[in-house]
Amino acid sequence: MDLKLQKSAIVNLQSLIKITGSKSETNRLLLLQALYPNITLENTSNSDDSDVMADALQQSAISNQKSLIIDVHHAGTAMRFLTAFFAIQEGKEIILTGSSRMKERPIKILIEALNQLGAEITYKEKEGFPPIKIKGKKITNNKVSLPANVSSQYISALLLIAPKLENGLEITLEGEITSIPYIKMTLALLNDIGVETSFENNRISVKSKLSIVNHQLSIESDWSSASYYYSIVALSPIGTEIKLSRYKQNSLQGDAVLAQIYKNFGVETTFDESGIIIKRIKHAAKSVQFNLASSPDIAQTIVVTCFGLGVGCYLSGLDTLKIKETDRIEALRLELTKIGALVVTTNSTLKLGSSTKIKSNKKIETYQDHRMAMAFAPLGLKTSMIIEDAEVVSKSYPTFWDDLKSIGFTISKE
Repeated sequence: MDLKLQKSAIVNLQSLIKITGSKSETNRLLLLQALYPNITLENTSNSDDSDVMADALQQSAISNQKSLIIDVHHAGTAMRFLTAFFAIQEGKEIILTGSSRMKERPIKILIEALNQLGAEITYKEKEGFPPIKIKGKKITNNKVSLPANVSSQYISALLLIAPKLENGLEITLEGEITSIPYIKMTLALLNDIGVETSFENNRISVKSKLSIVNHQLSIESDWSSASYYYSIVALSPIGTEIKLSRYKQNSLQGDAVLAQIYKNFGVETTFDESGIIIKRIKHAAKSVQFNLASSPDIAQTIVVTCFGLGVGCYLSGLDTLKIKETDRIEALRLELTKIGALVVTTNSTLKLGSSTKIKSNKKIETYQDHRMAMAFAPLGLKTSMIIEDAEVVSKSYPTFWDDLKSIGFTISKE
Protein backbone atom coordinates (compact mmCIF):
# COMPACT_ATOMS: atom_id res chain seq x y z
CA MET A 1 0.00 0.00 0.00
CA ASP A 2 1.32 3.43 -1.00
CA LEU A 3 0.32 6.55 0.95
CA LYS A 4 0.20 10.13 -0.26
CA LEU A 5 1.19 12.90 2.16
CA GLN A 6 -0.22 16.28 1.18
CA LYS A 7 1.83 19.28 2.23
CA SER A 8 0.28 20.28 5.53
CA ALA A 9 0.94 22.03 8.83
CA ILE A 10 0.46 20.54 12.27
CA VAL A 11 -2.95 21.56 13.59
CA ASN A 12 -2.69 20.30 17.18
CA LEU A 13 0.15 22.33 18.63
CA GLN A 14 0.07 20.56 22.01
CA SER A 15 -0.52 16.98 20.95
CA LEU A 16 0.02 13.92 23.17
CA ILE A 17 1.37 10.78 21.50
CA LYS A 18 1.47 7.45 23.34
CA ILE A 19 4.31 5.27 22.10
CA THR A 20 4.64 1.68 23.31
CA GLY A 21 7.73 0.17 24.89
CA SER A 22 11.16 0.10 23.35
CA LYS A 23 11.57 -2.65 20.79
CA SER A 24 15.18 -3.09 21.88
CA GLU A 25 14.29 -3.48 25.56
CA THR A 26 11.23 -5.62 24.83
CA ASN A 27 13.10 -8.16 22.72
CA ARG A 28 15.84 -8.51 25.31
CA LEU A 29 13.34 -8.92 28.13
CA LEU A 30 11.18 -11.40 26.20
CA LEU A 31 14.23 -13.64 25.90
CA LEU A 32 15.09 -13.20 29.59
CA GLN A 33 11.47 -13.96 30.47
CA ALA A 34 11.72 -17.21 28.50
CA LEU A 35 14.85 -18.10 30.49
CA TYR A 36 13.35 -16.92 33.80
CA PRO A 37 9.54 -17.39 33.80
CA ASN A 38 9.20 -15.42 37.09
CA ILE A 39 9.66 -12.17 35.13
CA THR A 40 6.53 -10.17 34.25
CA LEU A 41 6.60 -7.25 31.79
CA GLU A 42 4.63 -3.99 31.41
CA ASN A 43 4.40 -1.70 28.34
CA THR A 44 5.89 -4.16 25.85
CA SER A 45 6.39 -3.05 22.25
CA ASN A 46 3.53 -3.65 19.80
CA SER A 47 5.97 -3.89 16.89
CA ASP A 48 6.05 -6.74 14.38
CA ASP A 49 9.61 -7.53 15.49
CA SER A 50 8.52 -8.04 19.10
CA ASP A 51 5.50 -10.08 18.01
CA VAL A 52 7.82 -12.32 15.98
CA MET A 53 10.13 -12.70 18.97
CA ALA A 54 7.28 -13.57 21.35
CA ASP A 55 5.67 -16.00 18.88
CA ALA A 56 8.95 -17.84 18.27
CA LEU A 57 9.62 -18.24 21.99
CA GLN A 58 6.06 -19.41 22.63
CA GLN A 59 6.15 -21.82 19.68
CA SER A 60 9.31 -23.39 21.06
CA ALA A 61 7.91 -23.58 24.61
CA ILE A 62 4.62 -25.30 23.77
CA SER A 63 5.80 -27.62 20.99
CA ASN A 64 6.37 -31.25 21.82
CA GLN A 65 8.34 -31.76 18.62
CA LYS A 66 12.10 -32.18 18.88
CA SER A 67 12.57 -30.45 15.53
CA LEU A 68 10.99 -27.11 14.59
CA ILE A 69 11.21 -24.59 11.74
CA ILE A 70 10.89 -20.98 12.95
CA ASP A 71 10.60 -18.07 10.51
CA VAL A 72 11.50 -14.61 11.85
CA HIS A 73 10.70 -12.84 8.55
CA HIS A 74 12.51 -9.43 8.56
CA ALA A 75 13.28 -9.35 12.31
CA GLY A 76 17.05 -9.06 12.59
CA THR A 77 17.08 -8.74 16.38
CA ALA A 78 14.99 -11.92 16.69
CA MET A 79 17.36 -13.79 14.36
CA ARG A 80 20.44 -12.90 16.44
CA PHE A 81 18.89 -13.32 19.89
CA LEU A 82 17.06 -16.56 19.06
CA THR A 83 20.21 -18.09 17.57
CA ALA A 84 21.85 -17.81 20.99
CA PHE A 85 18.70 -18.81 22.88
CA PHE A 86 18.10 -22.00 20.91
CA ALA A 87 21.79 -22.93 21.13
CA ILE A 88 21.30 -23.68 24.86
CA GLN A 89 17.90 -25.42 24.65
CA GLU A 90 19.07 -28.98 25.27
CA GLY A 91 17.38 -31.65 23.18
CA LYS A 92 15.75 -29.18 20.73
CA GLU A 93 16.62 -28.94 17.05
CA ILE A 94 15.62 -25.67 15.39
CA ILE A 95 15.89 -24.46 11.81
CA LEU A 96 15.88 -20.66 12.01
CA THR A 97 15.04 -18.87 8.78
CA GLY A 98 13.68 -15.53 7.53
CA SER A 99 12.85 -13.36 4.53
CA SER A 100 14.97 -13.15 1.39
CA ARG A 101 16.64 -10.01 2.81
CA MET A 102 17.31 -11.84 6.10
CA LYS A 103 19.18 -14.48 4.12
CA GLU A 104 21.52 -11.70 2.93
CA ARG A 105 22.27 -10.42 6.45
CA PRO A 106 25.47 -11.87 7.94
CA ILE A 107 25.43 -13.96 11.11
CA LYS A 108 28.77 -15.78 10.83
CA ILE A 109 30.54 -13.92 13.65
CA LEU A 110 27.81 -14.82 16.15
CA ILE A 111 27.73 -18.46 15.07
CA GLU A 112 31.51 -18.75 15.25
CA ALA A 113 31.40 -17.34 18.79
CA LEU A 114 28.65 -19.74 19.87
CA ASN A 115 30.39 -22.73 18.29
CA GLN A 116 33.60 -21.62 20.00
CA LEU A 117 31.69 -21.98 23.29
CA GLY A 118 30.53 -25.47 22.35
CA ALA A 119 27.26 -24.89 20.47
CA GLU A 120 26.33 -26.93 17.39
CA ILE A 121 25.10 -24.62 14.63
CA THR A 122 25.39 -25.24 10.88
CA TYR A 123 24.29 -23.43 7.72
CA LYS A 124 21.44 -24.75 5.59
CA GLU A 125 22.25 -22.71 2.47
CA LYS A 126 24.99 -20.09 2.08
CA GLU A 127 27.81 -20.16 4.62
CA GLY A 128 27.71 -17.19 6.98
CA PHE A 129 24.02 -16.44 6.43
CA PRO A 130 20.59 -17.75 7.51
CA PRO A 131 18.87 -20.18 7.39
CA ILE A 132 20.72 -22.08 10.10
CA LYS A 133 20.27 -25.39 11.92
CA ILE A 134 20.72 -25.29 15.69
CA LYS A 135 21.05 -28.38 17.90
CA GLY A 136 20.49 -27.25 21.48
CA LYS A 137 23.24 -28.34 23.90
CA LYS A 138 24.51 -27.75 27.39
CA ILE A 139 27.34 -25.22 27.13
CA THR A 140 30.08 -25.25 29.77
CA ASN A 141 32.84 -23.23 28.09
CA ASN A 142 32.86 -19.70 29.45
CA LYS A 143 35.36 -17.69 27.42
CA VAL A 144 34.93 -16.29 23.92
CA SER A 145 36.36 -13.47 21.83
CA LEU A 146 34.94 -11.68 18.80
CA PRO A 147 35.48 -8.46 16.82
CA ALA A 148 34.21 -5.38 18.63
CA ASN A 149 33.20 -3.40 15.54
CA VAL A 150 30.33 -5.71 14.55
CA SER A 151 26.62 -5.38 15.29
CA SER A 152 26.09 -5.06 19.04
CA GLN A 153 23.24 -7.55 18.65
CA TYR A 154 25.82 -10.35 18.34
CA ILE A 155 27.33 -9.32 21.66
CA SER A 156 23.95 -8.82 23.34
CA ALA A 157 22.77 -12.24 22.13
CA LEU A 158 25.69 -13.85 23.97
CA LEU A 159 25.18 -11.71 27.08
CA LEU A 160 21.49 -12.58 27.33
CA ILE A 161 22.13 -16.33 27.59
CA ALA A 162 25.26 -15.91 29.74
CA PRO A 163 23.61 -16.12 33.19
CA LYS A 164 22.02 -19.45 32.23
CA LEU A 165 25.44 -20.98 31.50
CA GLU A 166 26.63 -22.85 34.58
CA ASN A 167 30.04 -21.15 34.45
CA GLY A 168 28.81 -17.73 33.31
CA LEU A 169 30.60 -16.02 30.43
CA GLU A 170 33.60 -13.79 29.72
CA ILE A 171 33.67 -11.97 26.38
CA THR A 172 36.80 -10.31 25.01
CA LEU A 173 36.07 -7.68 22.35
CA GLU A 174 38.85 -7.14 19.83
CA GLY A 175 39.29 -3.63 18.45
CA GLU A 176 37.11 -0.51 18.75
CA ILE A 177 33.63 -1.16 20.14
CA THR A 178 30.57 0.14 18.25
CA SER A 179 27.04 0.69 19.64
CA ILE A 180 28.21 0.66 23.27
CA PRO A 181 24.82 1.96 24.56
CA TYR A 182 23.08 -1.20 23.33
CA ILE A 183 25.62 -3.39 25.13
CA LYS A 184 25.15 -1.31 28.28
CA MET A 185 21.38 -1.63 27.90
CA THR A 186 21.67 -5.43 27.90
CA LEU A 187 23.94 -5.38 30.95
CA ALA A 188 21.61 -2.99 32.81
CA LEU A 189 18.62 -5.27 32.17
CA LEU A 190 20.63 -8.22 33.47
CA ASN A 191 21.50 -6.18 36.55
CA ASP A 192 17.80 -5.34 37.01
CA ILE A 193 16.98 -9.05 37.47
CA GLY A 194 19.88 -9.61 39.83
CA VAL A 195 22.64 -10.83 37.51
CA GLU A 196 26.19 -9.69 38.33
CA THR A 197 28.11 -8.20 35.39
CA SER A 198 31.21 -6.15 34.72
CA PHE A 199 32.40 -4.22 31.65
CA GLU A 200 36.00 -3.02 31.87
CA ASN A 201 38.06 -1.96 28.88
CA ASN A 202 37.31 -4.59 26.21
CA ARG A 203 36.25 -7.37 28.56
CA ILE A 204 32.70 -8.17 29.67
CA SER A 205 31.90 -10.80 32.27
CA VAL A 206 28.54 -12.17 33.40
CA LYS A 207 28.08 -14.38 36.46
CA SER A 208 25.88 -17.46 36.37
CA LYS A 209 22.39 -17.11 37.89
CA LEU A 210 20.26 -20.16 37.26
CA SER A 211 17.04 -18.82 38.84
CA ILE A 212 15.48 -15.56 40.06
CA VAL A 213 12.55 -14.62 42.33
CA ASN A 214 9.39 -12.91 41.00
CA HIS A 215 10.34 -9.72 39.20
CA GLN A 216 8.21 -7.07 37.44
CA LEU A 217 9.70 -4.68 34.88
CA SER A 218 8.12 -1.66 33.15
CA ILE A 219 9.58 -0.95 29.72
CA GLU A 220 10.37 2.62 28.71
CA SER A 221 8.82 3.87 25.47
CA ASP A 222 10.89 3.60 22.30
CA TRP A 223 13.32 6.49 21.66
CA SER A 224 13.85 5.46 18.04
CA SER A 225 10.12 6.03 17.47
CA ALA A 226 10.39 9.39 19.25
CA SER A 227 12.95 10.52 16.66
CA TYR A 228 10.26 11.13 14.04
CA TYR A 229 8.50 13.60 16.34
CA TYR A 230 11.76 15.41 17.00
CA SER A 231 12.04 15.76 13.23
CA ILE A 232 8.43 16.95 12.94
CA VAL A 233 8.90 19.59 15.65
CA ALA A 234 12.22 20.72 14.10
CA LEU A 235 10.48 21.21 10.73
CA SER A 236 7.55 23.11 12.28
CA PRO A 237 7.20 26.78 13.27
CA ILE A 238 8.79 28.04 16.49
CA GLY A 239 6.39 27.33 19.37
CA THR A 240 5.30 23.91 18.13
CA GLU A 241 5.35 21.25 20.84
CA ILE A 242 4.44 17.57 21.16
CA LYS A 243 4.23 15.49 24.33
CA LEU A 244 5.36 11.86 24.26
CA SER A 245 4.49 9.42 27.03
CA ARG A 246 6.67 7.12 29.20
CA TYR A 247 10.19 8.44 28.69
CA LYS A 248 12.92 8.60 31.34
CA GLN A 249 15.76 11.06 31.79
CA ASN A 250 18.11 8.21 32.80
CA SER A 251 17.24 6.08 29.78
CA LEU A 252 19.02 2.83 28.90
CA GLN A 253 18.45 3.49 25.19
CA GLY A 254 21.27 4.92 23.10
CA ASP A 255 18.81 6.86 20.95
CA ALA A 256 17.96 9.03 23.98
CA VAL A 257 20.86 11.14 22.64
CA LEU A 258 18.14 12.70 20.45
CA ALA A 259 17.46 15.21 23.24
CA GLN A 260 21.02 16.55 22.86
CA ILE A 261 21.31 16.24 19.08
CA TYR A 262 18.08 18.10 18.35
CA LYS A 263 19.19 21.13 20.34
CA ASN A 264 21.15 21.85 17.15
CA PHE A 265 17.81 22.14 15.33
CA GLY A 266 16.26 24.45 17.93
CA VAL A 267 14.31 21.72 19.77
CA GLU A 268 14.14 21.70 23.57
CA THR A 269 13.30 18.57 25.61
CA THR A 270 11.58 18.82 29.00
CA PHE A 271 11.03 15.73 31.19
CA ASP A 272 8.10 15.35 33.57
CA GLU A 273 6.58 12.44 35.52
CA SER A 274 4.74 10.99 32.53
CA GLY A 275 7.17 11.55 29.65
CA ILE A 276 8.74 14.37 27.62
CA ILE A 277 7.64 17.60 25.97
CA ILE A 278 9.59 18.51 22.84
CA LYS A 279 9.30 22.11 21.66
CA ARG A 280 10.76 24.22 18.85
CA ILE A 281 12.22 27.27 20.55
CA LYS A 282 14.67 28.72 18.00
CA HIS A 283 16.19 28.36 14.52
CA ALA A 284 18.55 25.54 13.56
CA ALA A 285 22.32 25.73 13.16
CA LYS A 286 23.57 26.29 9.59
CA SER A 287 25.49 23.01 9.54
CA VAL A 288 25.97 20.02 11.87
CA GLN A 289 28.37 17.12 12.30
CA PHE A 290 27.69 13.94 14.31
CA ASN A 291 29.35 10.59 14.91
CA LEU A 292 26.45 8.12 15.20
CA ALA A 293 28.45 4.96 15.94
CA SER A 294 26.52 4.62 19.21
CA SER A 295 23.08 5.40 17.76
CA PRO A 296 22.98 4.46 14.05
CA ASP A 297 19.19 3.90 13.97
CA ILE A 298 18.52 7.65 14.08
CA ALA A 299 20.80 8.49 11.15
CA GLN A 300 18.00 8.47 8.57
CA THR A 301 15.82 10.75 10.68
CA ILE A 302 18.63 13.25 11.23
CA VAL A 303 19.61 13.42 7.55
CA VAL A 304 16.01 14.04 6.46
CA THR A 305 15.59 16.71 9.16
CA CYS A 306 18.71 18.45 7.86
CA PHE A 307 17.47 18.32 4.28
CA GLY A 308 14.05 19.71 5.26
CA LEU A 309 15.71 22.61 7.09
CA GLY A 310 18.37 23.30 4.45
CA VAL A 311 21.07 22.43 6.98
CA GLY A 312 24.31 20.89 5.72
CA CYS A 313 25.45 17.82 7.63
CA TYR A 314 28.26 15.31 7.88
CA LEU A 315 27.50 12.00 9.59
CA SER A 316 30.10 9.37 10.46
CA GLY A 317 30.04 6.07 12.35
CA LEU A 318 27.49 4.58 9.95
CA ASP A 319 29.34 1.29 9.36
CA THR A 320 26.48 -0.96 10.49
CA LEU A 321 23.84 0.70 8.28
CA LYS A 322 24.85 -1.35 5.26
CA ILE A 323 23.66 -4.61 6.88
CA LYS A 324 20.30 -3.42 8.19
CA GLU A 325 16.90 -4.10 6.56
CA THR A 326 18.48 -2.55 3.48
CA ASP A 327 21.78 -0.80 2.75
CA ARG A 328 20.56 2.35 4.47
CA ILE A 329 23.43 4.56 3.31
CA GLU A 330 22.73 3.80 -0.34
CA ALA A 331 18.95 4.00 0.15
CA LEU A 332 19.31 7.46 1.68
CA ARG A 333 21.54 8.61 -1.16
CA LEU A 334 19.08 7.44 -3.80
CA GLU A 335 15.90 8.80 -2.23
CA LEU A 336 17.34 12.13 -1.08
CA THR A 337 18.87 12.72 -4.52
CA LYS A 338 15.45 12.00 -6.04
CA ILE A 339 13.90 14.91 -4.14
CA GLY A 340 16.70 17.38 -4.78
CA ALA A 341 19.44 16.76 -2.21
CA LEU A 342 23.18 16.84 -2.83
CA VAL A 343 24.55 13.69 -1.15
CA VAL A 344 28.01 12.11 -1.05
CA THR A 345 28.49 8.79 0.75
CA THR A 346 31.15 6.24 1.70
CA ASN A 347 30.78 2.92 3.51
CA SER A 348 30.58 4.72 6.85
CA THR A 349 29.84 8.40 6.18
CA LEU A 350 27.23 10.65 4.59
CA LYS A 351 27.64 14.28 3.59
CA LEU A 352 24.59 16.39 2.77
CA GLY A 353 24.79 19.77 1.06
CA SER A 354 22.71 22.68 2.38
CA SER A 355 20.23 22.73 -0.53
CA THR A 356 16.71 23.98 0.32
CA LYS A 357 14.97 23.04 -2.94
CA ILE A 358 12.65 20.07 -2.28
CA LYS A 359 10.99 18.45 -5.29
CA SER A 360 7.27 17.75 -4.90
CA ASN A 361 5.14 14.65 -5.54
CA LYS A 362 8.08 12.24 -5.74
CA LYS A 363 7.74 8.59 -4.76
CA ILE A 364 9.93 7.55 -1.84
CA GLU A 365 10.92 3.91 -2.07
CA THR A 366 11.20 2.23 1.33
CA TYR A 367 13.21 -0.90 0.45
CA GLN A 368 11.26 -3.02 2.99
CA ASP A 369 12.77 -0.75 5.67
CA HIS A 370 10.43 0.74 8.28
CA ARG A 371 12.85 3.53 9.12
CA MET A 372 12.99 4.77 5.52
CA ALA A 373 9.21 5.27 5.54
CA MET A 374 9.09 7.02 8.92
CA ALA A 375 12.22 9.13 8.46
CA PHE A 376 10.89 10.72 5.26
CA ALA A 377 7.33 11.26 6.54
CA PRO A 378 8.07 14.54 8.40
CA LEU A 379 8.91 16.13 5.03
CA GLY A 380 5.12 16.13 4.52
CA LEU A 381 5.31 19.45 6.38
CA LYS A 382 7.40 20.87 3.52
CA THR A 383 6.12 19.17 0.38
CA SER A 384 3.67 16.58 -0.98
CA MET A 385 5.09 13.09 -1.51
CA ILE A 386 4.19 9.43 -1.88
CA ILE A 387 5.57 6.81 0.51
CA GLU A 388 5.71 3.41 -1.20
CA ASP A 389 4.95 0.21 0.75
CA ALA A 390 3.92 2.38 3.70
CA GLU A 391 2.68 -0.51 5.87
CA VAL A 392 6.33 -1.50 6.40
CA VAL A 393 6.21 0.74 9.50
CA SER A 394 4.48 -2.09 11.39
CA LYS A 395 7.92 -3.63 11.89
CA SER A 396 8.53 -1.21 14.75
CA TYR A 397 5.59 1.24 14.99
CA PRO A 398 2.24 -0.09 13.66
CA THR A 399 0.16 2.99 14.58
CA PHE A 400 2.58 5.50 13.04
CA TRP A 401 0.34 6.79 10.24
CA ASP A 402 -2.71 7.09 12.52
CA ASP A 403 -0.64 9.03 15.04
CA LEU A 404 0.56 11.41 12.30
CA LYS A 405 -3.04 12.01 11.22
CA SER A 406 -3.95 12.80 14.84
CA ILE A 407 -1.53 15.75 14.85
CA GLY A 408 -2.70 17.19 11.55
CA PHE A 409 -0.93 15.36 8.70
CA THR A 410 -3.08 14.87 5.59
CA ILE A 411 -2.57 11.27 4.48
CA SER A 412 -4.52 9.25 1.93
CA LYS A 413 -4.17 5.96 0.05
CA GLU A 414 -2.54 6.39 -3.33
